[in-house]
Amino acid sequence: MIFLSTVLILCCLWYFFKFLAHFSPKIHDEVRKSSVYTHFLSKWLQSAPATFTYTAIFCAFTLVQRTAPQHLINILTNHSSTSIARVSDKPISTFFDSAFWVADNGAGLLIYVVLFWTVIAWAERKYGSPRMIVITLYGHILASLTTIFLELWAINSGRAPSSLAMATDVGVSYIMVAGCAAAILLMKKWLHYIGLVAIGLFILLPLFIDHSIWDTGHLFATIFGFISARLLLKLSPVRTVSSPYELLLKCRSELSNK
Repeated sequence: MIFLSTVLILCCLWYFFKFLAHFSPKIHDEVRKSSVYTHFLSKWLQSAPATFTYTAIFCAFTLVQRTAPQHLINILTNHSSTSIARVSDKPISTFFDSAFWVADNGAGLLIYVVLFWTVIAWAERKYGSPRMIVITLYGHILASLTTIFLELWAINSGRAPSSLAMATDVGVSYIMVAGCAAAILLMKKWLHYIGLVAIGLFILLPLFIDHSIWDTGHLFATIFGFISARLLLKLSPVRTVSSPYELLLKCRSELSNK
């Protein structure tokens, strides 16, 4: 909530100062100086539209989670869950609906936002938006299906109660780990190994500690992310993208020529 409120307040303040700039030469000069950075921010957001749009959507859903009555949230998340019961009823829409909620009432939202804005946004710039959408959806949907098959096996073998078929399973994490896997595939030298260790710890530690079926889903989402990224790289190479500093210099050049 604090993070979302801060972003909203900063946006409102910026447009308020732009309005005041029409009446004050001093404020106009300060706004003009700052325009380089807002122009840079605009270019940066446009360079990975799918990632930033998706982040805005699940942040909005999290805002609803943290402000609406708990019984309403339970109804909405159960309706969007990729549980056996929901997938049996609405197999297509459920996979998309479940991807807009952050599990556990938005727990860890800031971590998700940081990873999407840095690692996954960078990967989208390299792969391009269409390929990145395919990679993340492939990881999310196939990992969800694998989890459902594991749940069915657990219920039919007597290892889990039949109530597991109604369990709530929502979240952006399958998309996140699939996107991170695609990004790690492109990282060079020591960053590549740091990325592998980080995603390995994120997946394997909960898997061995909690022994949760949904933690197994993270493992499969990562594997499917690697596979789909590797296959799509065979179709065409990655794009060359500007560094943040190069993009900032370009923005300064564009504004100075106006």
